[in-house]
Amino acid sequence: MKCLLQNFLMVVTLLAFHFSVQSQESKSFDLLKGDIESELPPLSVLIDSALHYNPYVKFRDNQKIINQENLKTNQTQWTRNVGFQTDIRYGTFNNFNNYTTGGQSPDVTSTLTTELNYGVGAFVRLPFDEIFNRKHQVKTAKMQLDQAKNMADVQRNELRQLVIRQYNEVILRHRLMKIKAKHLEIQRYNMDICEKDYHSGAVTVTEYSRMAEVLSMAESDFQTTKVEFNTSYLILQEIVGIKFNVYNSIKN
Repeated sequence: MKCLLQNFLMVVTLLAFHFSVQSQESKSFDLLKGDIESELPPLSVLIDSALHYNPYVKFRDNQKIINQENLKTNQTQWTRNVGFQTDIRYGTFNNFNNYTTGGQSPDVTSTLTTELNYGVGAFVRLPFDEIFNRKHQVKTAKMQLDQAKNMADVQRNELRQLVIRQYNEVILRHRLMKIKAKHLEIQRYNMDICEKDYHSGAVTVTEYSRMAEVLSMAESDFQTTKVEFNTSYLILQEIVGIKFNVYNSIKN
C-alpha cells in the first residue's frame, strides 16, 4: 500500500513538472543566459523517477521476490509428507468367492458386477534426507533472501549516487558553457576592433594573427563545452527516464 502511494505521488509530481515545462517552453528559455537548475525537476524527483524506471532495480526487486517465495517453499515443504489420500474406481469387476464345506476342496465361484469402489486414508512419509536437511535448506533460503535484499539496496544506492553525480554534471557543464559563451562574445568583439584597426593600419599583421588565433581557440572551447553539456544533459534524461524539453538547440 505504501509503495502504491509513493508511485502515485511520483506520477503526480512528474505530471505537474510536465505541464510546467510546457508553460516554460512558451517563454523561450535562453540557455546561455538562464539558469538550467531552475528548469530541471528537483533532484528528489529525478532520483524517484530513476528508481521507478531503472531495469536493474526492477531485476533486483524481482530476484528478491523469487527468493522470498523459495523461502516459503522450503519452510512448508514438510507438508508434502503428511496428508490424506483417496482412491475411487468405477467399473465392472470380476469377484471371486471361495466356499469350503466339510473338508472338501474349495468351491471357487466368479461373478461380474458393476460397482463404485472408493477408499480414504491418511499417510505420513518419512524421507530422512528431507528431515535432516530441512534446517539447512531453510537457513540457505533465508541467506539467499537477505543477499537479494542487500543487492537491491546496493543497486538503489548506486543509482542514487549516479543521478546525483549526473545532475551536478549537467549544472556544471551548463555554467562552464555560459562562461565560454561570454568569453567567445568578448573575443569576437575584440576581433572586430582588431580587424578595423588592421584595415586602418593601426595593428600589425602579427597582432591580427594573434587575435584571430585567440578567437579560434575561444570558439573551439565553446563548441567543446557545448557538446559536453549536451551529452551530460541527454545522459541524465536516459538515467531518470524523463524528457525535460528545456531547450531545442544551442545557438552560436
